[in-house]
Amino acid sequence: MSETFEGGGRLPAAFMTPGTSSFTDFLREVNPDLLPGRSDLPQGGSSAHLTPEATTIVSLTFPGGVALAGDRRATSGNVIAHRDMDKLFRADEFSALAIAGAAGIGIELAKLFQVELEHYEKMEGHSLSLEGKANKLATMIRGNLPMALQGFVVVPLLVGYDEAHRKGRIFSYDPVGGRYEEHRFHSIGSGSVYAGGALKKLFTEDLSQDDAVTAAVQSLYDAADDDAATGGPDVHRKIYPLVDVITEDGHRRLPNEEIARVAEAVVAARSERPDGPTAPLR
Repeated sequence: MSETFEGGGRLPAAFMTPGTSSFTDFLREVNPDLLPGRSDLPQGGSSAHLTPEATTIVSLTFPGGVALAGDRRATSGNVIAHRDMDKLFRADEFSALAIAGAAGIGIELAKLFQVELEHYEKMEGHSLSLEGKANKLATMIRGNLPMALQGFVVVPLLVGYDEAHRKGRIFSYDPVGGRYEEHRFHSIGSGSVYAGGALKKLFTEDLSQDDAVTAAVQSLYDAADDDAATGGPDVHRKIYPLVDVITEDGHRRLPNEEIARVAEAVVAARSERPDGPTAPLR
C-alpha cells in the first residue's frame, strides 16, 4: 500500500492511526513543510522589509464582553501594499485573534489556529478553555521562531469571552511565544503606542458595548494621525476599521454599515476637535 497520495487510492497510515488532539502535532508528523514556521527562508539576506506588514490592532473589555478592532492598511516599506486588509479572525464561537507584523505568516497562523481548535473539539468532544486556547497559540508562535529571527515577525492578539469567569479577556504575545494577560485594554502594531495612549484616556470600567466600539475607533484614528503605517477611516473609498465583539452570546462581526456610522461620526467630530475627546482631570 502506498503511504502517500501520489499513488492515488488510500490514505496514508498516519490518517488511520489514533493520535493527538492537536492538529499542529499531526501536521508536524505528516507534512511539516505546511507549518507556517517551516517556510523557506529568503536567500541572500533578509527581505522582510519587502513583506506586507499588518499594522495596528486594539482591544478593550467592557462589562460582559470584549471588543477587538483593526485598521485596514498593510505596508511594504514605505508603500501601501493593501488598503482593505482583514486582520481579524474568528477563532471559534467565543474567541478571536488579530495579527500585526508579517501579514502572510500571520494569516497562515490564524487559519491554522482555527483548524487547531476545531480539531481539538472533534477529538475531545468539548472545546478548549480560553486559557487553553491562549497556551495553544503560544506554542504555535514558538514554531515560527526561525522565521522571526530572520525578521519575519508576527505577533497576534487573542481575545475571548471566558465562560467560566463570565467576562472578556485579552492575551498578548511576544515573538518567541511568551504569553501575557492584559487587563482593561491593549494594542499591538506600529501604531500601538498612539492607540494605547488614546485608550488610556477613553477607557472606563463601565463602558457600554457601543461606547467600547466608539473608543476603539477613536484610538485607531489617533494611531493613524501619528503613524504613517496605520490607515484611518477612508470615507471616500468606504473603507472603515473592522470590529469584532464577543459576549456570552458568542462572536459577532459588526456590520460595515454600523461601523461606517461610528467612523463617520468620529471623522466629523474631529473637524471640530482634531485631537479628539479628552479625559477629565479628576
